[in-house]
Amino acid sequence: MAVSPAKENILKRIRQALSNPVPLPFPQSEGTNSVFLPAADDPEVLFAQEFTNLQGRFAFCVNEEDMLNQVQQLIEAKEWTKIYCNTDRWKDRFSNTISLSTCDASITGCEFLIARTGSIVMSAVQQSGRTVSVYAPIHICIAYTQQLVYDVKDALQLLKEKYAGNIPSLITFATGPSRTADIEKTLVTGVHGPKEVYCFLVEA
Repeated sequence: MAVSPAKENILKRIRQALSNPVPLPFPQSEGTNSVFLPAADDPEVLFAQEFTNLQGRFAFCVNEEDMLNQVQQLIEAKEWTKIYCNTDRWKDRFSNTISLSTCDASITGCEFLIARTGSIVMSAVQQSGRTVSVYAPIHICIAYTQQLVYDVKDALQLLKEKYAGNIPSLITFATGPSRTADIEKTLVTGVHGPKEVYCFLVEA
């Protein structure tokens, strides 16, 4: 089958380009080095700033007991009566329903917190399923300062090391409450996920 002159011309130019590769204009952009400047503040401060800028509710806890008390006070103040939690560490303390679809709030842990973006990193393994942090109207995340990392690539690297050869079937990066502007370009929260997200950060 004959090749048209126009197509032959295109193929010729491609062959010429491949024989004379152009050097990368930004050699540091291959993922080996961060493109962001180091944080000026402590990761706890940076995360709190970014998380609250995204309409998240942040609380710092000096220890485990302080965290348990603060979470309980929040539940009582909001008059939430149905709390879903399947994390063994806090299940006996907070959980009083097995129905995720009808609960007032869900409580989970997380894999990591990303300071630069104010994001919570969760996995199917860590939250014992794929839906706990999405279906409930309110999501309460409990994390520890040792889980703070600066950037997304740091979290991904640590996940690779933690689950070497057996990466969880779902890894979620949650950045603030669910929000969309699909409806007449008006920002609406709580459409595709929780309308409020709380993070209790425990000093570890």
